[in-house]
Amino acid sequence: MTQQDVNTMRTAYDAFNQGDIPGALSAFDAQIEWNEPGGGRAPRGTFHGSESVGNDVFSTVPANFDEFRAEPDQFIDADDHIVVVGHFRGKAKSGEQFDVPFAHVWAMRNGKAGSFHNYPQADAWAKAWGG
Repeated sequence: MTQQDVNTMRTAYDAFNQGDIPGALSAFDAQIEWNEPGGGRAPRGTFHGSESVGNDVFSTVPANFDEFRAEPDQFIDADDHIVVVGHFRGKAKSGEQFDVPFAHVWAMRNGKAGSFHNYPQADAWAKAWGG
């Protein structure tokens, strides 16, 4: 990885947390493979392409949460991957606050994210999503 790849992903998290979904999606390769574990009403499975990530993953957030942030604590350069350790924080539509630890594993391709795996703390993630 390069420092530029880390900076690209920092910018993507910042954009997402500011509600700039097009800005976040611009860091992804058009053919990104996005993997979600599910839990509660959370999206589950593998999503192909940045358009699918926007439509099938990111668009589900406002229906389930009043507040939702993915807050990175650390970016780890792991050869051909970037590992991001942090917390999902916010407030569900039920009014319940949540703080869910996560590890995100990104593989970069030509300066863009080519694949993503979301590893949240399973029980807390499902509960945040109404499970």
